[in-house]
Amino acid sequence: MRGFLSALGFLTILPVGSAKRADGRGLSSARAWFPAVGLLLGTALAAIDLLLRRLYAVGPSNGADVPVAAPFLTGAVLVVALVAMTRALHLDGFMDTCDALLGGSSPEGRRRILKDPRVGAFAVAGVVCLLLLKLVAVSAVPDQVRPWILIVVPCISRGAMLLVMELFPYVGENGLGKAFLERTGRGQLISGTTLTLLAAVVLAGPWSLVILALAGLSAWSIGAIATRLLGGATGDVYGAVNESVEAVAFLCAALLTLGAPNVSIAPFFMVVGPWHP
Repeated sequence: MRGFLSALGFLTILPVGSAKRADGRGLSSARAWFPAVGLLLGTALAAIDLLLRRLYAVGPSNGADVPVAAPFLTGAVLVVALVAMTRALHLDGFMDTCDALLGGSSPEGRRRILKDPRVGAFAVAGVVCLLLLKLVAVSAVPDQVRPWILIVVPCISRGAMLLVMELFPYVGENGLGKAFLERTGRGQLISGTTLTLLAAVVLAGPWSLVILALAGLSAWSIGAIATRLLGGATGDVYGAVNESVEAVAFLCAALLTLGAPNVSIAPFFMVVGPWHP
């Protein structure tokens, strides 16, 4: 369980495990547990969603007339909660990656930008667009299927990081992301990917394969672009992959459920009919 606790301590705000952000000790066996940590984060989001729904039901209207703004309020709370539970770790990497990939003119210059603690215009524009997209996408997912999507998406996005770690070279000299790559071999990739696939199919049904396919394509694209422009991936790029895949997965889930009324996203063990808008 050391790897799990290290992953939990590194990826979340919880003070557990042996993960040390200063030197990366205890992280070499942690990446296989990234999707499991994503499931825990997603479960917490689903619980928040259900709590907010309960509050709406016992409000002054007694659930008879839910305020029009309720979905957007729920979406905002969920997006902020995810940022808080991860202490904005991946969001920081996403912003640095935006500045580096869009603001540099050479691989060396882009890597220098990655190390610069200052925030540029590309980072600000990127994070605003990202959070707006997440807010609208989460708000658009119907209430009937939102809990399952909330549980699955953080798992998928953290599984996508494993894919990039395996497929693309690491370019940082002393970056924290290097600590995850000290143990070679594909065992961690296989176990993490297997958990991601099983969790998605079991909790969200066969339509989750569409989300998985788009998530994998998005992660591969970011890794390929980073390799071409930076020479490889870094810890910041891993964070950018996580944030981008989350946004793509939420958007895909919203489009599937809103655009096709016969799409049913629910655990396989639940007897449910098609969702009707």
